[in-house]
Order: sequence, then C-alpha cells, then structure tokens
Amino acid sequence: MVTEEQRKKILVFQRDEMTNYQLYKKLASLIKDPHNAEVMREMADTELRHYEFWKAVSKTEVKSDSLKMNFLLLMVRLFGLTFSIKLLEKGEAAGAKEYAEFDSVIPGAAKLGKEEEEHEDGLAGMIREEFLSYVGSIVLGLNDALVELTGTLAGLTFALQNGQLVAVSGLITGIAAAFSMAASEFLSARADNDAKAGRSALYTGAAYLITVILLILPYLLVPQVGNGIFISLAITLLIAILIILCFNFYISVAKDLPFKQRFLEMLGISMGVSALSFFVGLIVRNVFGIEI
Repeated sequence: MVTEEQRKKILVFQRDEMTNYQLYKKLASLIKDPHNAEVMREMADTELRHYEFWKAVSKTEVKSDSLKMNFLLLMVRLFGLTFSIKLLEKGEAAGAKEYAEFDSVIPGAAKLGKEEEEHEDGLAGMIREEFLSYVGSIVLGLNDALVELTGTLAGLTFALQNGQLVAVSGLITGIAAAFSMAASEFLSARADNDAKAGRSALYTGAAYLITVILLILPYLLVPQVGNGIFISLAITLLIAILIILCFNFYISVAKDLPFKQRFLEMLGISMGVSALSFFVGLIVRNVFGIEI
C-alpha cells in the first residue's frame, strides 16, 4: 500500500521524467546531427516509458517543469550537449536509488532505477560532439598558458612592480606564445597526417589566448596604488585556480574522467611554477637593482 508521502514522491518522479522526456524530444528536433538526434529520441522514449510506469501507480497525469526545461536547454546551448546531458544523468543517479526504495511496495521500481542508470548512461556515452574531439588541443593551450603565464606574471610582479608594465609584458609574451603553441600543434598534427591539423591549432591557440587575457585583466582593472600590484597577482592566481577547477570539472563530467586527481595535478604544477617564478623575480630585482 502506497502512503500519501510516498505518493507525493512518485508525483515528483513523474514530473522529472516528463520534464526530461520533453527536453530530449525538443533537443532531437533541434539537433542537426542525425546520430545525436536519434540518441536523443531513444533517451526521450526511455523517459516516457518511466513516466508511464509511475503514472500507472499514481493514476495521475503530471505536466513537465517548463522552467527547469528551459534552463536545461540554455545549459545545452552554453556548455554543449554531452556535458549537459551527462550532468543531468548524474543528478538522476540519486533518483535511481530512490526508485529502489519503492521496490517493496511497487514491484519493478528497483529494476526501473537500474535501467535509468545503465541504459541512459550508455546512450549519453554515444553522443558525438566535435568540440570534445579537440580536448587534447585545448588542454595543451590551457595548461601551457596557466603554467607559463602565471609564472611569468608572478616573476614580473616582483621584478617590475608596475601593473601596466606587467600587463603589457604579459600580453606580448602571451600572444607570442599563443601563436607559437598553435604553430607547434599544427606541425605536430600534420606530421601525424591529421586532416584536422588546422582546427587543432586553432583550438590550442584560442585556449592559450583566452587564458592570457583572463590572467592579465587584474593588472589592468585593479588600482595600482599601495599594495595594488600584489592584489592583482593574488586575483590572477585565484582566476588561474578557477580556470583549472572549471575546466577539469567540465572534462571530468563530459568524458567520465576522475576529477580530483587531474585538478590537483594541474593546480600543483601551475602554482608551483608561479611560486618559483615569484622568487626568481625577487632575486632578479635585487641583483640588478631594478627600480621603476
């Protein structure tokens, strides 16, 4: 016998299933890639089947959550299909466990939860997204920019102690390095007979350049009075940490990779180089007696 509290939970399950059904159905009609559109249709069918299962128990029709659906559609547009769908499915893993709790009163609920987790994870893994095929190139540009430029800016901060000079020096260094990295990636890909060498180089250079701009912004925006130069450095390091955090979270979700190990490894390398360069800049300033 289903209690009133359990029935309320079932209605929540129904609403989630209907919302996801409508989301995947909408995405299937919007996506141009036939393969990905077919995957979305299969996922929509699964969600509808689960909705019908719970509807047979509650004897009630439930509408989708239009606000949530519109938010998820926006998320897909901003962060891509693979990341958004996999993040959504990870959220539903908790729902699968909750389904299993109903198995004693609703036979088949545990099986439904298992299908929710396994079948939809499998379908989500079938999504093909061009952006993710260039993750290696993006990692190359992003990691090099974080390691090289955070180190360069830390060293220049102590050597020059002038925000505008540090920003200009960092920007010139960063732009030159971005072109250099893009060219190296192009030549490396061409050597491997990669037909997409040009696009790989573009992703590498773009990732590097965007990172450079974000890292030098504090030196241009923070008033350079008193300890302003060191506040700029602190904000730059915070931005670097946030970039590492967000990028590794994105990749860990989209490509099912471990987050913690990759985050700590990238963070340790970037901050370690920055700390070393910080002291190198201090030594250079004292040895050469630079005063600006």
